[in-house]
Amino acid sequence: MSRRTPLMLSIATGDARPINRQIVDGVRRLIATGELPVGAVLPSVRGLAQQLSINPNTVAKAYGELAAEGWVESRAGLGLFVLPPRQLLSDAERARRLDDAVGRFTADVIGLGYSGPEVLDRVAAELADCLPRQVA
Repeated sequence: MSRRTPLMLSIATGDARPINRQIVDGVRRLIATGELPVGAVLPSVRGLAQQLSINPNTVAKAYGELAAEGWVESRAGLGLFVLPPRQLLSDAERARRLDDAVGRFTADVIGLGYSGPEVLDRVAAELADCLPRQVA
């Protein structure tokens, strides 16, 4: 049986996002960066809830959303496993979602007083951190 991979997640109480959304976003990021490799077993609902000191129903909701989106797969009696990346959205839907995200981001940062190049440099650095890590 595979060992469960501990999740290095933290919940920010001041974050505007609900806790289950923070979990979903955190797990997505760990998978996208390669910190959670394909085949890794996620902690149980109860285990992660205990680790984060939150309600197990919140974790179950987040795990359900990750499974519905194709990031993980539940195997009866074995746990929740990270799946290989796959494209579930059409090119048009991907473009629409990117446009929406960029629009929200722009609306959030426009009043902060940074120049365009400063914002682009910060975004580029953040994206570089999110690229899958190469394992030697």
